[in-house]
Amino acid sequence: MNLKLTTLVLLALSLITLILTIGLDSSKSTNPIDIQGFSSLSPEPIEVVEPALADQNIANQDSIANQDVVTSESANPELGFPASCGVRPEPQKAGNPDLGPEVESPASLYRFRRPVSWQNSVDIPRTPDTPNEYQAIADRTNYGQRYLYDLSGKPTNNYPIIVIHETAASAESTIRFFQTYHTSEDDQASYHTLITRAGDIVYTVPPDLRAFGAGNSVFASAAGPEAVKTDPKYPASVNNFAYHVSLESPPDGYKNGPSHSGYTPDQYRSLAWIISRTGVPEDRITTHKAVDRSGQRSDPRSFDQQMFLSLLRSYPSTQEITIGCRSPYQS
Repeated sequence: MNLKLTTLVLLALSLITLILTIGLDSSKSTNPIDIQGFSSLSPEPIEVVEPALADQNIANQDSIANQDVVTSESANPELGFPASCGVRPEPQKAGNPDLGPEVESPASLYRFRRPVSWQNSVDIPRTPDTPNEYQAIADRTNYGQRYLYDLSGKPTNNYPIIVIHETAASAESTIRFFQTYHTSEDDQASYHTLITRAGDIVYTVPPDLRAFGAGNSVFASAAGPEAVKTDPKYPASVNNFAYHVSLESPPDGYKNGPSHSGYTPDQYRSLAWIISRTGVPEDRITTHKAVDRSGQRSDPRSFDQQMFLSLLRSYPSTQEITIGCRSPYQS
């Protein structure tokens, strides 16, 4: 009897193990995040998961998955702009930090970049130098809405610019800071995109929202100085029409020295790759140092502009990333 009972118990355990194994494998195969090659990065520690590549299934799977996303995020159809955009900034209430629109987490790749092949246009195939893409959504105190009008009621019709930064810290600590709830406006900061030393792209704020990347700043365009005032207590800035991209600094760049050992070839390739996806012309690509009016910013230090421009010109210019108060789901 004992032998038979033992045999039955072992058979039952084997059956349970088989069922659990099948269930786990099944859940992995249907997870849209796995299909997209995305990973939601936890604040501490940052864990980068090797993306699962299933390019042949991405378009079909994601077009189905994003039907609900499009419905939920494109609002105010009579005004023609998504719910994430604001009409005009209002004075902030004392002691109550403004919160940016909530971003679903984990979000679809569609929330940050719409590949050309999904736009029923000319397909640009994935190449070996296509960087890994991840997401680590910033806390809502660290980003806000882009506005259609400034504080005075003037339309904000500036064409987008790209502002290149460096972290002056590790990618992990930078992302952790962005994902922290900050009550003081002096601590509220973010980029749209961060590029690690390995060349991995980490999205932190969707491009239709306003990242807090350059507080006191002006862009000197051919038509004259450009800036938008959105806060009565702070100077005007480029944030309302800027897409902020930052390079992770090398360890010897964590201090405020005038230079450091520079950035990796993978970082330059990924920087050129992501900026080429915005369609922003070269004369509207700038640096934090160039737009800063506080006299305190010098980033990106030790930046090889010629290498960057050479790589940028090697990529086709597309508009996969929609910057500003326009729906990212409309072509």
